[in-house]
Amino acid sequence: MKPIRLLAVSLALAAAVGGAHAQQFFRIGTGGTAGTYYPVGGAIANAVSQPGKIIVTAQASNGSVANVTAIAGGQMESGFSQSDVATWAQKGTGLYEGKPNVPGLRLIANLYPESVHVVVRKGSGVKSVADLKGKRVALDEPGSGTLVNAKAILAAYGLKESDLKPEYIKPNQAGDKMKDGSLDAFFFTGGAPAGAIAELASSGAGIDILPIEGAAAEALKKSSPFFSDDTIAAETYKGVGQVKTLAVGAQWVTGDKADANTVYEITKALFSDPAQKALAAGHAKGKFITKENAVKSAGIPFHPGAEKFYKEAGLLK
Repeated sequence: MKPIRLLAVSLALAAAVGGAHAQQFFRIGTGGTAGTYYPVGGAIANAVSQPGKIIVTAQASNGSVANVTAIAGGQMESGFSQSDVATWAQKGTGLYEGKPNVPGLRLIANLYPESVHVVVRKGSGVKSVADLKGKRVALDEPGSGTLVNAKAILAAYGLKESDLKPEYIKPNQAGDKMKDGSLDAFFFTGGAPAGAIAELASSGAGIDILPIEGAAAEALKKSSPFFSDDTIAAETYKGVGQVKTLAVGAQWVTGDKADANTVYEITKALFSDPAQKALAAGHAKGKFITKENAVKSAGIPFHPGAEKFYKEAGLLK
């Protein structure tokens, strides 16, 4: 009887090992728990996990740059990133110019737009980015994606940082300075509505958001393909009408070493009917996560697993 029991134990162990190999784990680096990346990551993880096959988990992180670094170092299978940060990381430009970059970074899907906001005090007389010359303008902190966006947008309107009285502070600090009259404008790139801007719009004299459109916007889209047209709907912020601007995409990225079949299965699951319904119902940005939007403003190469799905769906040639 003893050999039979040993055989049974061996078979059970073999089955357990086989099951462990069959089930894969795929992590998504998101952002801070109070931001948009974290809840969206959780919704995606729930929607695409296939118990017994692929378990996807969302993990809090410091955001885009931290996620790209974690992918490059093998600490995370995937993560969310602004499309501009992903493009700079893959190509060695922008924030990554002269620094170690991540040429193996690959795209799973473009998710939803993060709008460029250029906020001014209501009644300030500033109607265009060009009117910011000589004004006190916050451009966000050094090393931020917003600062690099702001420089590119100013250049498209014929301005340099030295043409302004620039400050390098975060939007919440900028909002406080606008309230007390010591700042004229500030830049912010992020999902609308943004809390600091909504609060400012509802207090004091109110705000306007400058449009980014026409020749300047077209030139920016041509030189920086991660920019796309965007509209901030009327009354997204109290008292502010519809604004035409540009956006960068929030993107789901991975490394070129990620298993092609795993990425294919995850991408396919993301755009299944049940996942699409769950995402649209689960978060305000979920309705933007469609297969049509997924291939827009890519900026970096698609992972072969994702590319296979989009080709099958007729979205890529």
